[in-house]
Amino acid sequence: MSIFPRSLVLAILAGAALSAAAQNANQPPPPPDGKRGPPQEAIDACKGKAEGVKVTFKGRRGEDVKGVCKKMREGVVAVPEGGMPPPPPDQRK
Repeated sequence: MSIFPRSLVLAILAGAALSAAAQNANQPPPPPDGKRGPPQEAIDACKGKAEGVKVTFKGRRGEDVKGVCKKMREGVVAVPEGGMPPPPPDQRK
């Protein structure tokens, strides 16, 4: 027989589960295609171009994205001007 009341053990386990869920809620959702890193379109948009060149490419959801070529681990990649586009309405909180 345990020295801890069953309700205390359940409360501790529930708290741990809620804590893990809260940590996951702070993480951005994965990209729609499940891939991490820049989309292939961002890489292709800057192929053969120098850092600082402005380009337009298709985003992960098919939208036109204005960006600028920057050096990254993957090579020279288009990075959206003004930051990443907002998530689709069904993923906003």
